[in-house]
Order: sequence, then C-alpha cells, then structure tokens
Amino acid sequence: MSTDAILSLLTTHGVRPTSGRILVARALSDASSPLTMSELEERLVTMDKSGIFRALTLFRANHVVHAIDSSQGTRYELCHADVHGKDSDRHVHFYCTKCQRTLCLTELPPPDISLPKGFAAEAVNCIVEGICPDCTPPRALSL
Repeated sequence: MSTDAILSLLTTHGVRPTSGRILVARALSDASSPLTMSELEERLVTMDKSGIFRALTLFRANHVVHAIDSSQGTRYELCHADVHGKDSDRHVHFYCTKCQRTLCLTELPPPDISLPKGFAAEAVNCIVEGICPDCTPPRALSL
C-alpha cells in the first residue's frame, strides 16, 4: 500500500496521520497475514511498545484495523472499509494449527447472527482452526 493510500485510509477513518501511525499502518499493510503486538514490535524497532499500542488502540476504535481475538492472542490487520465508523470489510479468518499462521479468507463473509431483542453486536470474530493447504499432506494417487 502506498503512503498516499495509507494517508487516505487514516483520514477517511478520522485518524490524524502521524509518523508513528503511518509506520504501524505500513507494517500491517506490508504483512502477508495479521500480526500480533510482538510481531509489530519486531518489525518496528524504531518505535516503543507504548507507541505501537496507542496506535493500535486508536485504529481499533476508528475501524482502521480488525482485531482478531483467539486463544493464540490478538492479531491485527488493516481494515479496507471506505466508510468512517463502519466495518464493511469483515471476513472469516483461518488459523493453521500446524504452521500457526492466521490467514484471511476475504471471499468468505462471517455468518449472520441474530441476537435476541435488546442485544447489539459491536464486533464479531469468526476464526476457523485446522490445517491450511500448505500443511496438508498430498493425497496418495489411486491406481
């Protein structure tokens, strides 16, 4: 994602683009899968932990990132929704129990959930756990 695209994403979501926020957004954009706080710290050695955490907290509050909460911890990825305050980029995630990667299944929307009267959903996490195609052993050919 270009710097102009990152600036546009942040401003669209009402986030003032500071140098630290741009660095965090760029690290998330360049990643091939959602990142944990620890992984962001490893990639952003010029930023302190509290700066990364503050950026992620702000991004989460303004729908700039998806926070994927699971038994493996919280992972973050950029949300590509183009409307401030609305997450139109929701999708299912897949956690491979063998290689421990979290993959985005962007073509698969999360299931609709009907809540009882009086309840209002603010977030939905849908994580499928199993073995990814890279870790699935090839099937033996039948003769």
